[in-house]
Amino acid sequence: MTNNGDAVEINIEEMLKGAWAPVTTECCIYKVPFSIRRHNEEAYTPKVVSIGPFHHGHPRLQDMEKHKLFYSMAFLQRTQTTSDSFIGKIEEMEPEFRRCYSHTLEFSKEQLVKIIFVDCAFILELFCRVHDQLLKEDDDMCLSKPWLSNNIMYDLLLLENQVPFFVLERLFNLSFSSRGGPSFLKLTFSFFKEFNRSGLNFNNINRIRHFTDLIRTFHLQDPLPSRIDGKIIKHLPSVTELSEAGLRFKVLESESCLLKLDFSGRVLEIPQLVVEDGTETLFRNMVALEQCHYPFQSYITDYVDFLDFLVNTNRDVDILVQERVFLNWLGDTDSVATMINGLMKDIATSNDTSSQYLDVSEKLNAFHKNPWRKLKSTLRRDYCRGPWQTAASTAAIILLILSFVQTVCSILQVIHQ
Repeated sequence: MTNNGDAVEINIEEMLKGAWAPVTTECCIYKVPFSIRRHNEEAYTPKVVSIGPFHHGHPRLQDMEKHKLFYSMAFLQRTQTTSDSFIGKIEEMEPEFRRCYSHTLEFSKEQLVKIIFVDCAFILELFCRVHDQLLKEDDDMCLSKPWLSNNIMYDLLLLENQVPFFVLERLFNLSFSSRGGPSFLKLTFSFFKEFNRSGLNFNNINRIRHFTDLIRTFHLQDPLPSRIDGKIIKHLPSVTELSEAGLRFKVLESESCLLKLDFSGRVLEIPQLVVEDGTETLFRNMVALEQCHYPFQSYITDYVDFLDFLVNTNRDVDILVQERVFLNWLGDTDSVATMINGLMKDIATSNDTSSQYLDVSEKLNAFHKNPWRKLKSTLRRDYCRGPWQTAASTAAIILLILSFVQTVCSILQVIHQ
């Protein structure tokens, strides 16, 4: 077998002629549109390992090619799967998975089969080693270095860096057809467990298109909220404006789903969001998937859009951090505000929005417009910031009332004379 790390030469003119494949119902792996990608190229580009045809041959990713080959051979040897049966199965599926890519692939059938062979066997071996600690070796290149294993995990959730899930599953079943043990879906859940915030059970999954699709599914509510056609959020006060109007922000402790909101009285409860180095990459790829594949089921986009309204400055972030709604692992609040404000740039919103976000937005707008709430909040902010200031303000009011009463009594006494 030849080294698949060598880039395949492509004629530029031919590439331009067929840059886009007709988007079919099978299409589920996309190149991120330029208008979105340009705002943060790094968030959509693998850092250490290419998976699938879109980034194959990238010079920066060549160092991992020999390790992918090593893992591929290790998987075949350990499962006693012949390379001929593995490649034969991939050749059989080639027309099916080629249609899953949004762009025309300028690879021949033989070239594409080799790419998928190495990438799929690498993933299968990686998942097996992560699931079964006994398979890990002390000198394991991919798993013995935390920085590398973390980068590999994030590379595997990028929208452009995918192979269809059904290909991986069929190859896994081919290799373990006569053995017991966990399903590939269970291994996948084990590998991406830190993203499974809601504790979704793999037995409740109907269909996964690829890993980006699975990560998005981890973040969805069950059941999904209804969507209201023809209505979108047009305005929402910022966290600072709402806070000045008397609104309190609180962590929704009982809810594991990130998208859930609860507003009652003057308290808005939001599930806690951990903001770390990979947060922008995570949300950008989920939103990009919704832009390309789920334009009318854009629940992640609704959540990001809601945050974008709430957070405008570092002051907004400070308030949410103080209330533990945000756990800021980036350290710099300006970076958090900039990240959130950048997520919705050039993102198209559909003509329908999640009913819960519309309902909460309408209530928050009404809350902010209430003049009495603003007055009470202003008085509380200016005269009752602490116990001593509250005591002083109360004493001043009492003195004012006593002075007023004394003045009235004096006037009455003069009148009666």
